[in-house]
Amino acid sequence: MISHIAFYRLKPEVDVQGLEDMVRTTRSLLLKIPEILSVHSGRNVSSESEWSFFYSIEVESLGKLAMTTDDPLFLKFLATVIAPNTEDEFVFDFETDPSKDLRYS
Repeated sequence: MISHIAFYRLKPEVDVQGLEDMVRTTRSLLLKIPEILSVHSGRNVSSESEWSFFYSIEVESLGKLAMTTDDPLFLKFLATVIAPNTEDEFVFDFETDPSKDLRYS
C-alpha cells in the first residue's frame, strides 16, 4: 500500500471559506478516481504552521499512484484546487506494508 501525502502553503488571499471549499472539493474529486482507495484532506489546527492544507490518498502500488497522477480528474484537481490556492508544497510517498518489495509494486 502507498500513502501519498501533500502539505500546502496557501496564498494570502485564501480565506476560511476558501480553505473549507478546498477540503470538500478535494474529497469529492479524488474519490471518483478508481485507483484511489481512500482520501483524507483537512486544515491545520496549528496557526503557527505554514502548511495550512493537506490531502492524502492511499493506493495499492506505485503503479496505481502513477495511474492516479495521470488521471484527468487528478489533473483537474491540481488545476482547479491546488494551483489557484497554493504557493508551495511538501509531498511524501510512503510504503505502508513493510513486508512488500517495492520493486514489484
